[in-house]
Amino acid sequence: MAGLATRPGIWHKATLFAESIRIEQIVFAFPFACLTLFLVEDGVPGWRNALWIALAMTGARSAGMAANRLIDAEIDGRNPRTAGRAIPKGFLDRREMLVFTIASSAIFIVATFQMSTWVAYMWPVALVALTFYPYLKRFTWACHFGLSVVYGMVPIGVWLAVTNELTWGPVLMGVGAGAWVAGFDVIYGTQDIDFDRTSGVHSIPARFGLTRALQAAKGFHLCTVAALLGASIYLDVGAWYYIGVAAFFLLVVYEHRLVSPRDLSRVNLAFFNMNGIISIVFSLFVVADVLVG
Repeated sequence: MAGLATRPGIWHKATLFAESIRIEQIVFAFPFACLTLFLVEDGVPGWRNALWIALAMTGARSAGMAANRLIDAEIDGRNPRTAGRAIPKGFLDRREMLVFTIASSAIFIVATFQMSTWVAYMWPVALVALTFYPYLKRFTWACHFGLSVVYGMVPIGVWLAVTNELTWGPVLMGVGAGAWVAGFDVIYGTQDIDFDRTSGVHSIPARFGLTRALQAAKGFHLCTVAALLGASIYLDVGAWYYIGVAAFFLLVVYEHRLVSPRDLSRVNLAFFNMNGIISIVFSLFVVADVLVG
């Protein structure tokens, strides 16, 4: 009876899973899915597309993050910054996380089959990309591009889900989203530069140093702005879209002012707070452009 009394309750377990998959980071990907849906439907989206895309996004992201926690559990346990995560600390065991990963994948797969033919039969590509990303850090400093591919698929996937065809607009939007994520993932990786170098974990900061890594992040974010402007050529957009791109650029500039090779104390502010703000602000301007236009 004493053992039962100390066993974590269901709500505590739910909290542990939410913390493990960093549910708050949903603000990185969902706004890009939302703005793409408004663009492709040229107005307020229908409930059916919105529902299935939201479920697909939730399932895919949850599966990817859970798989990441499973695959990286040993590395997380050795890294002082991540040693307190649920699996290394024993709050969740690997079997529980595996079941969660499978369940999340199932939600994603079911949702994809409610959408277009292209999306329904390309779900394995998405799941492979989601689960392969954690392995990249084990053998290449270009691992950040694995994450950029995952996020780059969001605008493309949403567009395909609704139209069953692809044009340059969503492709360039995907390139922009991917470059944005690669840039902030590099910034995030600066926290682990010493651990990565001593543990054989690969990243741009560990391979090229802090100064070059932050320069690379700036380059990726400039590519994002260029891609978003390029996408506008193929999309029916107006002034609010361009104001959104300008706001995106200014916020990214501020993000980069928060970190430097001499001061990494505000990396979390730059990574979590600023990127959440950036994605939401840009999506609001795009949605406003669609509705006003």
